[in-house]
Amino acid sequence: MENNQISYDKAVKRIEEIVGILESGEEGIDQLSVLVKEAADLVKQCKSKLRMTEEEINKAFEE
Repeated sequence: MENNQISYDKAVKRIEEIVGILESGEEGIDQLSVLVKEAADLVKQCKSKLRMTEEEINKAFEE
C-alpha cells in the first residue's frame, strides 16, 4: 500500500484494519512483520500531520 499521500482519516482506518488482523491471529509470521511495519509507518505519518496541523492552528491564533 502506498502511504505517502494517504489522508489522515484513511491512515487511521487502515491502522484499525491492521489491528483487527493482528488481533485475529490468522496471519503468518511473515505477514505480521509486514503489517506491523505498515502500521508503524502510518502512525508516523499521522503524528506528522497532527504536528503540522497544530503548528498551523497556533500560527492562525498568533495573527
